[in-house]
Amino acid sequence: MKKQKTVYQFYRYSGEKIQAKREIPFELRFSSRLLLDELCFNYNKALLEDNINNSIDEGNRDQFLKLSEDYRHFIWE
Repeated sequence: MKKQKTVYQFYRYSGEKIQAKREIPFELRFSSRLLLDELCFNYNKALLEDNINNSIDEGNRDQFLKLSEDYRHFIWE
């Protein structure tokens, strides 16, 4: 896919100043969203694993079953 190029040319005019706005490219928005999603996913997964390990160490079966049910969403890979 060809990259689109934008050429700017400025002309002086005797009108009121206006603010120019520029949109963030789609690729940059998409890659940043993917990166943030992966960071949140990994953080939540690690936190849940720690909680599961703590419940195993404490021998809390009810908490372990609840957390392991929540953990199933993280192992669909």
